[in-house]
Amino acid sequence: MRLPQIRLESQRAEIQIQQSAGKQEIRQPKADMTIQQPKAELSITTSSSKLQIDQTQAWEDMNLMHIFKRNDRFAQEGRSAAQEGMGRRAQQGTEMMRIENEGNPLVNQAVTNGHTPMKALGIKFIPSQFAVKTSYQPSEVKIEVQTNKPIIESTVNKPEHTYERSQLEISMKQHHNLDIDFINLYS
Repeated sequence: MRLPQIRLESQRAEIQIQQSAGKQEIRQPKADMTIQQPKAELSITTSSSKLQIDQTQAWEDMNLMHIFKRNDRFAQEGRSAAQEGMGRRAQQGTEMMRIENEGNPLVNQAVTNGHTPMKALGIKFIPSQFAVKTSYQPSEVKIEVQTNKPIIESTVNKPEHTYERSQLEISMKQHHNLDIDFINLYS
């Protein structure tokens, strides 16, 4: 016996998706920067150095002195020579007053007054040692430096961002379908 049959054919639905990739670009421009370095301020001050040379004693040792100084020296030498002479004469007068004492004052005084004393020989340095006097005051140097800080100016640039969205297309590639066939086998 033959039975009737139902034949079902189905076709499922299919979706089709097409996608184009999105694009994203990020670009970071460099910062704009300027740097200036002002020069340092430098000031140098110096005081004069002083050198003093005193040659007075050296000139006097060489007998090359100012006339007023020479007159004073000659006057002092004359005074002391006069005082020496007066002292010598007073001593000799006292010796003559006491002629009765032992000794022969007349002969001794004649020998002393009749002969000039012998000059002493020796080396004398002209001018004498350390006759030239010096004094030195060095100069003073003052250095002042004022540094200046650098001037830095910077501008930050924002990042440049571009974005292109991805494209997505969804469509039906195949629709669903259901076919029903009924087959009667009795006929």
